[in-house]
Amino acid sequence: MASPLSAKKHNEAMREYVGAGTDRAHSLGNRGPIRFDANGKLAQDILDAYWEHGFYVFEGLVAENEISLLRHDYDYILDRAPVDNSADIDLYGRPALGIDFARRPYSMIKPLSDPWGGTELLGGRHQTQMDQPTPATDAPKKVPFLIGSMCQLSDAALRLYGHADILTVAEGINGPDFVPFNDATFVKQAGLGGSVAWHQDGLTHWNSPQWDEGIHGFNFQVQLYECTPYNCLWVMPGTHKLGKIDIKQRVADNGGSERLPGAVPLLCNPGDVTIANRQVLHCSFANSSPNIRISVTFGFHRLTSVLGARGVLGQESEVVYDEERVDARSSVIQVAIDARANFYPDEKRYTYAPFAGRESEYRFCPEVVEHVLKDYTLNDLSI
Repeated sequence: MASPLSAKKHNEAMREYVGAGTDRAHSLGNRGPIRFDANGKLAQDILDAYWEHGFYVFEGLVAENEISLLRHDYDYILDRAPVDNSADIDLYGRPALGIDFARRPYSMIKPLSDPWGGTELLGGRHQTQMDQPTPATDAPKKVPFLIGSMCQLSDAALRLYGHADILTVAEGINGPDFVPFNDATFVKQAGLGGSVAWHQDGLTHWNSPQWDEGIHGFNFQVQLYECTPYNCLWVMPGTHKLGKIDIKQRVADNGGSERLPGAVPLLCNPGDVTIANRQVLHCSFANSSPNIRISVTFGFHRLTSVLGARGVLGQESEVVYDEERVDARSSVIQVAIDARANFYPDEKRYTYAPFAGRESEYRFCPEVVEHVLKDYTLNDLSI
């Protein structure tokens, strides 16, 4: 375990690393506004940059008014967080949000801590532990770290899930029959947010005869606030091509320091959307900075990567992802598309190939919401 240090010293120790990483990030050429070809598909040069580096930053993809609506909903969601993981009340003694869900949406942690690093949690993929600065004496005992169930907790987040440009990116990377993974909104409150140790997301297919650099899918992160080098995700470019990495050895070769050379920060403004390959080596440091980060995160897979796979990452290992389960989880996308079309009637509407001809069965109405969205996370497709 790393030696304890104050939040101030942690922030100061990052400065040199931040400077080098920032320069490197701006030199890669994998960021800019979203663009499409003459057929309405994601521009090929964007896809090429994504496959080369393992990530891309779409600047200004989500409009300012939509970001405001998302912030409003997440302000409420954070205000109604439980005081601890097993608690039923929030900080003000009210019933916490989501305590009636089959899978509770909040993950609460100690401020500035690394809850997964060096443990066997989540398949043991976080092989080493990050620095855990000492929080201020008046810091709360627990703070929100992850919030799931975005489509059930927030109408604005459900509409985001049906965003035509975002779904066109998913199609461009994983094909028109792409399927969902899960969602988990990362919250890094100023001076309090925990870290996520260096890891690769995928677990299932490392030894598959069909392994390639895209077999474990990718994640979007929609940024509600500015992402600075001190609070954002850091990525090691090109590592999605290398197979499973010995992270312990990399850290050891770096003198035991978590500040691995060659990484870049995913710098973003509000409304920017990042995509990151789930095999790319990445982390986020404890947020000892004065800037909040909220990243609405949701991922997508190739259908062929999921069908027949067994549950991991919180899904029961005896569960096999068959066509029925895939269809049930994918139906959330179709409901989100309809919810968005109702709210933004002048926008283009995405056509999701697996539900072509079945759109009328998945309208955004109370009956369908009860059937499709209630406890939808029980059908997540984790690999």
